[in-house]
Amino acid sequence: MRTPLITREGYEALKQELDYLWRELRPEVTRKVAWAASLGDRSENADYHYNKKLLREIDRRVRYLRKGLELLKVVDYSPQQEGKVFFGAWVEVENDDGEIKRFRIVGPDEIYQRKDVISIDAPMARALLKRGVDEEAVVPTPAGPKSWYINLIAYQLPPGWPAPAPRSRWQRDEDDPV
Repeated sequence: MRTPLITREGYEALKQELDYLWRELRPEVTRKVAWAASLGDRSENADYHYNKKLLREIDRRVRYLRKGLELLKVVDYSPQQEGKVFFGAWVEVENDDGEIKRFRIVGPDEIYQRKDVISIDAPMARALLKRGVDEEAVVPTPAGPKSWYINLIAYQLPPGWPAPAPRSRWQRDEDDPV
């Protein structure tokens, strides 16, 4: 079962996605469907079929977001969290081989196409919860348990770490093909 937690930033990003889909993208695609339908025979009209499919995908995502946003619980930072790993923490861990990983622990709805976060439901996050700096966390993996040591815990973006860029599947990078 997925944990219904989300950071304030993640919640705002999902609200922005819903607003974009409903107020901008859906009306644009609806106009394209109407235009393609006005051309006549729809059986061989690629514009009509493509945009109709896109419209169904948008509607599905809008329904998911509307329902999901009601069920999510926004978790804001609390000073009581300081010094221990809890939801929303930026964490740096290191194993015995010197491999270092940096990430933020967030809700499952915030991890789409991101490499700088892990879900609170991930085995690594579960193993780190309530631990402090220099403590060991044993993470269960298919290859057996692995030990990781906590180097850093922060509740503000640590200096030198790249700023996270929440992304939706509906957003495009400037270099993405159209």
